[in-house]
Amino acid sequence: MYLWKDSHLKLRITRLGVQYVLVTGVVGMLGLFTSNNLLHAIFGMMIGLLLVSGWASRAAILGIEPESVATGTFFAEAKGGLRLRLVDKCPARTRCLEVSAVIPGCQSEVAFHQGGRRRATNRPGQGGPCAVLKIWPSKRGRVKIARVDFCTSYPFGFLEKTVSFPFDAEFLVAPRPAGLDGPKGGAGDYSEPSPLSGFSSPEGARPFAVGDSISKIYWKRTAQRGEPWSRNMEGDRPKGLELELDLDAWVPGDEFEHELERLSGAVLEARLLKSAVTLHVFKGGRRTDAAGAIAAWRALSLAEACGGEKAD
Repeated sequence: MYLWKDSHLKLRITRLGVQYVLVTGVVGMLGLFTSNNLLHAIFGMMIGLLLVSGWASRAAILGIEPESVATGTFFAEAKGGLRLRLVDKCPARTRCLEVSAVIPGCQSEVAFHQGGRRRATNRPGQGGPCAVLKIWPSKRGRVKIARVDFCTSYPFGFLEKTVSFPFDAEFLVAPRPAGLDGPKGGAGDYSEPSPLSGFSSPEGARPFAVGDSISKIYWKRTAQRGEPWSRNMEGDRPKGLELELDLDAWVPGDEFEHELERLSGAVLEARLLKSAVTLHVFKGGRRTDAAGAIAAWRALSLAEACGGEKAD
């Protein structure tokens, strides 16, 4: 195991490591000039501790690599959790790794992987460990991960060892959901849910939506949040929502992005209401239907304006 021959490994001595090396050198010099056997023994133990630390931290960073990215829903300019699946060839080994990713156009926080699992997880796609990275995408669309880094200073923090893996993976970022300030651009809007016949009791709360009855305002939650909230009634049947997006009627720009954000907000509202939602996308005289919130967000994240001025 030659550290200087490993092109993927980067070493950086920490402040604690510098202090430890200086103290070790001082103890060694004192032992040399005073011929004190106790100082010689302490110097030997300190050198041994440094070597054991290097061996343990080197072993902790071997045998692990990124595998794939779990599917999820992410929104532009919003914090989300990116689940990075790992392949651990030695699942019982204690790792204490910091996991980070280089994602162009996206800020991310460092995640932590402790290792120490007894269950075998060395097969790709067989329930291996996950590291959850907190990310903030700056814009919608396809976002690619350029590199994944594993860093450890375990167990004593004298040296930081970093192993980098080029990672060809991507995920989709949906437009940031915006408030609904007008028509939703589709064939239908939300209306008052149709309660089932018989007794109907409240089962939760949600933000107040256009068309809700004032009698269903949840006043306690409204006072707590500072904005209107409505009660969800057991047995309510929320009506489905249909949205339309004509790509031929828009040109790329801020107005088009605002329209996508408005539609994304409508999809989110439908999901909160547990209502069916369908997005009809028109392009070149053809219509594509995206049924369900996930499919609608995927279509919005990949939408590209390809027309002239928006028709009145």
